[in-house]
Amino acid sequence: MNKFRFPHPLVLIVGFIFLAAALSYVLPAGEFTRHLDALTGRQVVIAGSYHAVPATPVGPLDVLVDIPKGLADAAAVVFLIFLAGGAFTVVDQTGALRFGVDWLLRRAHGREVLVIPLVGTLFATMGALENMGEEIIPLVPVLLVLMRRLGYPVLTAVAASVGAAFVGASFSPINPFQVGIAQKLAQLPLLSGGAFRMGFLLVAVGLWLWATTRHAVRHRQAPDLSLDANEAATGPAADGGRPGLVLLLMLAAFAAFAYGVVQLHWEFEQMSALFLGLGIVAGLVGGRGLTGTAEGFIAGFRDIAFSALLIGFARAIFVVLEQGHIVDTIVHGLATPLGHLPVALAALGMMGVQTLLHVPVPSGSGQATLTMPLLVPLSDILGLSRQVTVLAFQYGAGLCELITPTNGTLMAMLAATGVRFEQWIKFAAPLWAALFVLGAVAVVVGIAVGV
Repeated sequence: MNKFRFPHPLVLIVGFIFLAAALSYVLPAGEFTRHLDALTGRQVVIAGSYHAVPATPVGPLDVLVDIPKGLADAAAVVFLIFLAGGAFTVVDQTGALRFGVDWLLRRAHGREVLVIPLVGTLFATMGALENMGEEIIPLVPVLLVLMRRLGYPVLTAVAASVGAAFVGASFSPINPFQVGIAQKLAQLPLLSGGAFRMGFLLVAVGLWLWATTRHAVRHRQAPDLSLDANEAATGPAADGGRPGLVLLLMLAAFAAFAYGVVQLHWEFEQMSALFLGLGIVAGLVGGRGLTGTAEGFIAGFRDIAFSALLIGFARAIFVVLEQGHIVDTIVHGLATPLGHLPVALAALGMMGVQTLLHVPVPSGSGQATLTMPLLVPLSDILGLSRQVTVLAFQYGAGLCELITPTNGTLMAMLAATGVRFEQWIKFAAPLWAALFVLGAVAVVVGIAVGV
């Protein structure tokens, strides 16, 4: 019997786009009234304002137009991935990545297994700090070189990077794009409940990294010590290109990136500019010259193109739902029954609703502005702590990032590393279930202790 295989990622996402269009013919059109929230600077819904609007079904020709619209909406992210991917290809061609991995492996000789939790902790921390996601995709060349030299499967590169970042973001006490916005909309002090969240964050990240390391060790093969075709073709240039200096430049760029995102609140344009500058300087310092640097960027654009474009295709799903005026209908239909449940069941029901909503609404901040103004008044009526309502949002929506095929970042990362979706689901789904249970425990404990 043939094993079930999910369709190609592009086919899968386009299928969801047409499914969203089909729903616009079935579901009644409706929307909430919105107003500009002074605290968040975002348009948020007004509770109890849902009303019917004229139907606007999305036809096949409209769907074709909405795909370029989705690409345009995601343009800042798409171009970040292109420019950063080009920059890291230039860095790779100087020999710096191989030099850095060799140095790391020499220092970790006999303790190579510690590299995985070390890398995973780094990405989980960045996820907790600033919701890191799309920015990881251009790092695929670095991660693949590392895993190839360690002998670990490429799935480990995905799990230790975006997987760890998603878990860190979901349980974070300070993630400004999830818990930060949700707490503002719930009129809670920022960082409130931080100690409670931190305890569950440590457990969640520990569980994820343990499973990732266990999987990597069980599927380890002989390390690949050979040069890849790209390195072999550029070997002489790499030998004379001072790869150690290029590696230092890359580490300095990472430090600037972290500082800019966390402290200066950089947008994607500033991140793109940083990586563009890194690629140019690295190519010149690494001995590639102007022509070699340009060729490196072009090679990087070509290699990362599919992954970058998947982000825009995934965005088109939400564009279609908005055009059909059924996003608010879906939210209203899922949230309304919660008011008839006991407090604890309502809180767990909120987790489930947030999970389901994250499939058509893959933006964490967008989902917060859409759902929190509805669920906070409901929680007040039920006598449920607003902090618990925020927890339900975090764990429900955030953890869904690990498994939903509408998550453009996940699908792009899988495409860039060559990991099939069914391979990822086989690894991630049991862990998602365990983490979801952990989140449910946190919600129940939060109710019990009055967090």
